Amino acid sequence: MSRIRGFAVASATAVTTVGAVAGVAPGNTAQSSNDFDATAADATLLADIPAGQQAQVQGMAQQADSQAIAADAATKKSAEEAARKQAAEDAAAKKEAAEKKAEAEKKAAAEKLAKEREEAQQEAASRSTRGSSSFPVQSAYTAAEVQAIARQMVPADQFQCFSDIVERESSWNYQADNPTSDAYGLMQALPGSKMSSAGADWQTNPATQIKWGLNYMNDRYDSPCGAWQFWQANNWY
Repeated sequence: MSRIRGFAVASATAVTTVGAVAGVAPGNTAQSSNDFDATAADATLLADIPAGQQAQVQGMAQQADSQAIAADAATKKSAEEAARKQAAEDAAAKKEAAEKKAEAEKKAAAEKLAKEREEAQQEAASRSTRGSSSFPVQSAYTAAEVQAIARQMVPADQFQCFSDIVERESSWNYQADNPTSDAYGLMQALPGSKMSSAGADWQTNPATQIKWGLNYMNDRYDSPCGAWQFWQANNWY
């Protein structure tokens, strides 16, 4: 089995010749010697491999390089996939957090509205209870006096709706008596005797009628404005 040791000798000669031609300075003799030694060593290692196996060794080196490149590509792809997965998880978490926040705000708004409505109803009930007995009884009341009583009994934000209904039902006449039915009073309660639940003087005391009407609107329509919306759609309430 032959070996190509002559390759090392030829390489050394070539290096020496190149150095002479290039005019290497004497101070660089050690560096040139080191380069020569490394080149000679590589050449000697290659020369020690049988001629028939040198191509195989070089092919294995190329295969190793290819595998290293493939490994780098796989690592990069894995990192990109991990980054995409993390981004998707972050987006999903952000969306879920936003939905939970929106739901919490919606719930808080609903609770606030319910509380405000309950407080308004309690205030209306308190006003009607307090107002019906706090006004001096008169033998007669003008429309302006009846309206003044209503303003003190009906919540300010509901008064206009209350007034719109009374204006259309009786024009603020607490003694309005419908000749074709038993409807009576400011709200034209049918029958008028319904208002006795608010006081025995329901026929002569507008405060008693206002108390009954306010309670009726709150119980059936949640508020005078709720009653007014129904009245607009149906011409009755």
